[in-house]
Amino acid sequence: MDNIGKVNTMSPLTWAYIGDAIYELYVRKYLIETTNLKPNKLHKEAIKFVKAGAQAELLNKLQDILTEEEKEIVRRGRNVQNHHLPKNAAPTDYMYSTAFEGLIGYLYLSKQEERLNEILEKIIEIKNNT
Repeated sequence: MDNIGKVNTMSPLTWAYIGDAIYELYVRKYLIETTNLKPNKLHKEAIKFVKAGAQAELLNKLQDILTEEEKEIVRRGRNVQNHHLPKNAAPTDYMYSTAFEGLIGYLYLSKQEERLNEILEKIIEIKNNT
């Protein structure tokens, strides 16, 4: 089984699990490289990127650049049954943030680094324009 075939057999929650870590690392690296903030302020800025509502909004703004395959990955991530709902996120935002993290994780696990970087760069562009 090739790498993408193996990744396709994984649960979208597995994609989201690694996607959460990859995205958080990317955001932290971006903030360190582009600001001169102390750790407490870095954390507060990172939250603006990684909270469920922000991820749901970003996913919505990315729709126009996603391929059909990526939209299917997002759909699978959005529809997965997750029995953990955080106290500080609306259920709909949490579903879409799981889908967002799932897309990031899927691209990472399937070694689609170039596409992953394109999407991450687009996210920064979107955040800088809001």
